[in-house]
Amino acid sequence: MRLPTASRTAALAASFLAGALVVAGAGWRQAEPPKDASAETAQQKAMREAMEKAATIVKPGPNHKALERFVGTWAVSVKMSLGGAERTQDVGTATWSWLMPGRWLKAELDGTLMGMPFKGFQILGYDNFKQSFVWTGVSGMDTAMTHAEGDMDPGDKALILYGTLDEYLTGEHDKMVKYLYRFESPDRMTLEVHDLPIGEKNTKVLEFVFDRKK
Repeated sequence: MRLPTASRTAALAASFLAGALVVAGAGWRQAEPPKDASAETAQQKAMREAMEKAATIVKPGPNHKALERFVGTWAVSVKMSLGGAERTQDVGTATWSWLMPGRWLKAELDGTLMGMPFKGFQILGYDNFKQSFVWTGVSGMDTAMTHAEGDMDPGDKALILYGTLDEYLTGEHDKMVKYLYRFESPDRMTLEVHDLPIGEKNTKVLEFVFDRKK
């Protein structure tokens, strides 16, 4: 049986046992305190620094605070660019709430898209270790799971994510896609979907508009 690599073991520990490791690290330091700075061995120092870093990585921070702007119920419409023509239609409702409070958001979408019932589920959060926002989504219209990662712009007015998707009509796999959330106001945001292989310009194929319901 193939043993897991060190990186896989570390990832599992970080995901499921980070809290226990921090506690264990604190106990280790309390049980074996160095008499003075010179008494701390290189190995002990490395372990102490790793524990301190882990304690920071597992805690929510300012980027998680930025996710609060999504929370709420939104009316959703979409503008589609197909063959040079644009078409706008109402989609339905999107409800954003905390999946893991202060850490991970979930979005549940319910409505109609292109004349067919549409349901979608998304997860969005910030990964301290990756230092990136991470997004994944599924829908009731296909069997695909899409992923993207990215960052806020310096002005904190847009979230830019890059990922891939498979194009059923052309048989293309792992096409590069850009997702761009623009935060126009506390009660309105948009989501642009860009098909990057199109070229340098006019890559936007979808634009979702979210208006907060009150």
